[in-house]
Amino acid sequence: MLLLVAAMFITLIRMIIGPTIWERLLAFNLFSAKILLLLSVHGVYKQKLILLDIAFTYGIIGFLTITLLSRLILSGGREK
Repeated sequence: MLLLVAAMFITLIRMIIGPTIWERLLAFNLFSAKILLLLSVHGVYKQKLILLDIAFTYGIIGFLTITLLSRLILSGGREK
């Protein structure tokens, strides 16, 4: 779990310094996947099934967020 947290920190740095919006969005997606993995591993380790349900819900919300942000960026946002 400590390696996951370290990887999340590196991904967060990449999200901040990413030169393009697409690289920042990709880093955000990777950060979201690592949070999902961390919740799942912690839920299995502590034997709490509610954390697995939360991870599943977070995965669906993360996927929808990335999809909607990508469509917003492709359409030009508010400029149109």
